[in-house]
Amino acid sequence: MRKKIVAGNWKMNKTPKEAAEFCKLMKEKVVSDAIEVVFCVPFVDLYPVLEELKGTGIGVGAENMHFAESGAYTGEVSAQMLKEMGVGYV
Repeated sequence: MRKKIVAGNWKMNKTPKEAAEFCKLMKEKVVSDAIEVVFCVPFVDLYPVLEELKGTGIGVGAENMHFAESGAYTGEVSAQMLKEMGVGYV
């Protein structure tokens, strides 16, 4: 049977430093063999969250992604950009 996924985001409420601190506090509390936990965060928080959660089994996702591979889409992020960072969910 497939594991259930519990994913959450915090919209536009944490700076990169706050996001890393939150993950540091939460990573011990949310790890489970029964469910897959995913934190979906704003783009500016991705790198510090990925670093803080490395090796924990907690998934990291982006809150949004543009459908195009590249182009003149100011402020947008492509799937390839996210994948290369190590982001597994959107």
